[in-house]
Amino acid sequence: MLEPLTPQEWSAIGLSLRVAFAAALCGLPIGLLAAYVLARFRFPGRAILDGIVYLPLVMPPVVTGYLLLLAFGRRGPVGEFLERTFGIVLAFNWTGAALAAGIMGLPLMVRAMRLSLEAIDRRYEDAAATLGASRPIVLLTITLPLMLPGILAGTVLAFARALGEFGATITFVGNIPGVTQTIPSAIWSYTQVPGGEAAALRLTLIAVVIAFAALLASEALSRRAGRRVLGQ
Repeated sequence: MLEPLTPQEWSAIGLSLRVAFAAALCGLPIGLLAAYVLARFRFPGRAILDGIVYLPLVMPPVVTGYLLLLAFGRRGPVGEFLERTFGIVLAFNWTGAALAAGIMGLPLMVRAMRLSLEAIDRRYEDAAATLGASRPIVLLTITLPLMLPGILAGTVLAFARALGEFGATITFVGNIPGVTQTIPSAIWSYTQVPGGEAAALRLTLIAVVIAFAALLASEALSRRAGRRVLGQ
């Protein structure tokens, strides 16, 4: 029988949820913009942008974390500027964990949104433009509602990916209990100490439940949004 969760385990769960929500919500406008640009425009360097967006999928997460540390650490060019100008410190802070998790989840978000956008029948947008609607109006009233299933699916997938991020996060922000220790890093810590197997198992089960629930929610939201778009 599993024992009740300890305060440190609850802290890791709460921090993981906060990081995942922040990563998904903050990545949403970036993902939308990237998906729209890659799906609708042809320009020099498009292949390079495409590669940059999907690079975190194939690059080792530790490499991503180390690059973030170089750029956003206190001695990095971006991190030093943010701290000096706005007092924002990302390295070894939960906000840095959200940044790392968001970058790792962004390719999944962009892919879902891009596929949804490419599946839209352009005749709907052309008809609205013919009736005098400007491009922003067409985007807000036609394009975004039609790609809503992809937006929801991509956001939830990014949330689930951020929830399970380990390599980039621990490299960039460390594994500080109560500050940057998420569920994956807490599981790793418990597996390194004698007698920590029970705590690791508890957190593993919780991670599986949350991730599975996120996938079910993604599917349900996508289907519901699809039915609304089709008027069913």
